[in-house]
Amino acid sequence: MTYDILAALTLFAFVSSITPGPNNLMLMASGANFGFARSIPHMLGIGIGFVVMVVLVGLGLMQLFDLLPTLHTVLKVASVGYLLWLAWKIANAGAPQKGTKSGTPMTFVQAALFQWVNPKAWTMALTAITLYAPDRSLWAVLSVAAVFGAINLPCVSSWTVLGQQMRRLLTSPRRLAVFNWTMAALLVASLYPVLLTG
Repeated sequence: MTYDILAALTLFAFVSSITPGPNNLMLMASGANFGFARSIPHMLGIGIGFVVMVVLVGLGLMQLFDLLPTLHTVLKVASVGYLLWLAWKIANAGAPQKGTKSGTPMTFVQAALFQWVNPKAWTMALTAITLYAPDRSLWAVLSVAAVFGAINLPCVSSWTVLGQQMRRLLTSPRRLAVFNWTMAALLVASLYPVLLTG
């Protein structure tokens, strides 16, 4: 991988990881509702789960989509349904109680598995492999995964910190409800580009 390609990949990984999407919106809501420490498994699940996804996409899953195009439609329907369910859960999340651990944040395994129904994660992985590992060699695929591994986790973690900082403003049940419903609406809105594509 040349320096120019590495620089382009790094920029792509940063922009796609830091911009709003289902992972980042859910982490902001998790930071606001559960705090940073309780959201660490969620953040690690996203970071590690996405790296594994990139490797598996690069080493064979892209060919599966080429052979069975209906899998793309099945994935889209499953993704939309799951994201709508998550939006409902976020909208109806209860207020954090002082001194208690009300509710439960997403676990490491749940966050890692979520990557497989996250439309933005699929788009990022497929685009990254197509553009930056076109030969799909093991070295190229691992290089793409490593760049995302180094960049994705700090980016998604910043959204948790943002949510945790917003927690200071969410001192009343009404404010928290407005925040949670806003996050849920944004999560649903993040489906718009997915629904537009064929």
